[in-house]
Amino acid sequence: MTERVVLAYSGGLDTSVAIGWIAEEAGAEVIAVAVDVGQGGEDLDVIRKRALACGAVEAEVADARDEFAEEYCLPAVKANALYMDRYPLVSALSRPAIVKHLVAAARKHGAGTVAHGCTGKGNDQVRFEAGIAALAPDLTCIAPVRDYAMTRDAAIAFCEAKRLPIATTRKSPYSIDQNVFGRAVETGFLEDIWNGPIEDIYEYTQNPATPRDPDEVVLTFEAGVPVAIDGRPVTVLQAIQELNERAGAQGVGRIDMVEDRLVGIKSREVYEAPGAITLITAHQELENVTVERELARYKRQVEQRWGELVYDGQWFSPLKRALDGFVEEANRHVTGDIRMTLQGGRAVVTGRRSDASLYDFNLATYDSGDTFDQAAAKGFIDIYGLSSKIASKRDLA
Repeated sequence: MTERVVLAYSGGLDTSVAIGWIAEEAGAEVIAVAVDVGQGGEDLDVIRKRALACGAVEAEVADARDEFAEEYCLPAVKANALYMDRYPLVSALSRPAIVKHLVAAARKHGAGTVAHGCTGKGNDQVRFEAGIAALAPDLTCIAPVRDYAMTRDAAIAFCEAKRLPIATTRKSPYSIDQNVFGRAVETGFLEDIWNGPIEDIYEYTQNPATPRDPDEVVLTFEAGVPVAIDGRPVTVLQAIQELNERAGAQGVGRIDMVEDRLVGIKSREVYEAPGAITLITAHQELENVTVERELARYKRQVEQRWGELVYDGQWFSPLKRALDGFVEEANRHVTGDIRMTLQGGRAVVTGRRSDASLYDFNLATYDSGDTFDQAAAKGFIDIYGLSSKIASKRDLA
């Protein structure tokens, strides 16, 4: 029986060439799998037909936009996940979603190998292969660009020699990955970290320096889930899409950073994530209103570790799964409304309200009606500072 390989297929040059390349190098039949996580671009049926025309024995396409939003983006919002306190895990979140479809296709078609188009320098090779190993330890993985030295020049030559139905002339100076949660841009002149980004690289966001009227928006959450915008019910996908449009029009969500890759190198990345940044900002503020102090403090530690695990390709790991349970419990009372003003590249919270609020006006006010017992503060401070006071007496003696 001929070996079968499931290929993560994008429809572009590298993965189109990989179909025939794998067939020749491994003597295997290739099943191409394309997953729509809101990246836009070509119609899925066009991509499916191209895969078949390039030599795939089977080609599957999956509209996973709602699945991606609800099962991957939403947990990131609940976790306020920002890698290195800035990056909302745009690419890292999509990889485990794609992996689940690759593994399902491998089972369906009796394939023993899964292939992807990643290089040996990036994070995505780890995310794909660690995810596949966690879901299906019996499957093996190959990466033609990494394992078979499939350079771009070699890919173009192969494409032309085989007369594959894909353009080989246009080449963007950037490496771009995008989905509904955001867009990542790297390489080209951006590799010199002194060079500033130019407007041409942006697609999801408008120039925040351009004067325009502010956009006020009210986001409603139930147990950490965005359920309405300005009182209109929305799905998670719709919430992200609408905020991509509205916050993006105000230049919200641009991130230019040098980040620590899992493979040990630093990389300059430019991100656009208007919907993600707006949702996380709103969610953080609603937590400030509804989550008890000690739980909130500990959750911030969990958020950092959760983001690191996801960035490092550990979506399916036991620790990540255990932290998911904590994040869900911490979001139990995160219900209410957040009002925000979108303008000048910022999403600024201007109002909060919640039936689950822990904010007590009578305790917080300094005016008449104050119910806080200020006389109790002196004894509290005496006891609170007692251990340091005793230590200081010893150290100053």
